[in-house]
Amino acid sequence: MPDSEPTETEDAAEERRGRESTLHPERIPYRGPIFHFYWPFTRYIVTSFSALAAMFFFKVLNRTIIIGKENVGINSNTLLLPNHQSMIDGFLVGTFVYFPRSLLRPNLFPWLPAAWENFFENPLMRWFSDNWRCIPVKKGRKDVGAMLRMEACLRDGTMIVFPEGTRTRDGSLLPPRSGIGYVMLKTRPKAIPVCMDGMNGLQPVGHFWPRVFRTILLYYGRPVDLSECYDRPINRETAEAAIQKVFGEVGVLHAKLARYRRYRQHVLSRKSWLYKLYRP
Repeated sequence: MPDSEPTETEDAAEERRGRESTLHPERIPYRGPIFHFYWPFTRYIVTSFSALAAMFFFKVLNRTIIIGKENVGINSNTLLLPNHQSMIDGFLVGTFVYFPRSLLRPNLFPWLPAAWENFFENPLMRWFSDNWRCIPVKKGRKDVGAMLRMEACLRDGTMIVFPEGTRTRDGSLLPPRSGIGYVMLKTRPKAIPVCMDGMNGLQPVGHFWPRVFRTILLYYGRPVDLSECYDRPINRETAEAAIQKVFGEVGVLHAKLARYRRYRQHVLSRKSWLYKLYRP
């Protein structure tokens, strides 16, 4: 009996599928030709209506104060690295910097790596997540396919990644993880630190429905120079150094927003009730 051919391990198969997907950055490996035929139209409709809804929610039902939007620009290979406070942070960060320009340039709408268990287990939610340009990331082990797809999508577009990997419960910053650091070293993007304050009060961990009449602060920082990291070997140490440098800037923005919120609360305490309609 001839020797049987060695079977491909699950990790090897996933890496192979991921490398194949890098040839087609916007092709979803588990979707068929019919989905991909309609995808340019469905994702434009879904992302545009979602951005409109987000603008109404964050600007009318809540008060959102934006700082530093001009630091981002509209170039491809731009990576936004915010802290993580709620399930809808991606809509906040992406909408205010790219909408309404994304109506004429749909590819400006950023990609967003998202946990499979939260966004892809339910078939209906999976359809919306694919049209929101989410990249599924599996839980429990290194997802090589997701990392390779992130590299491919970032080179030709924009992306939002939450380095902490999970949501905060009290608004404080959590330690960043090194995974996105490898992607940064391989793609060399324009790295933008982003800090938000108030989203943990709008939609705390464990609450599905977000609250209204809150004040949210959103600060887009200046691009971080990572040239010293790009000149070093691509390994865990360099990846951690890169993400630590960017997230250190997020910490600086976090302290600034805390001071600004205290100042704002002091000023509003002397105003009439009309100025206090939105909780500071």
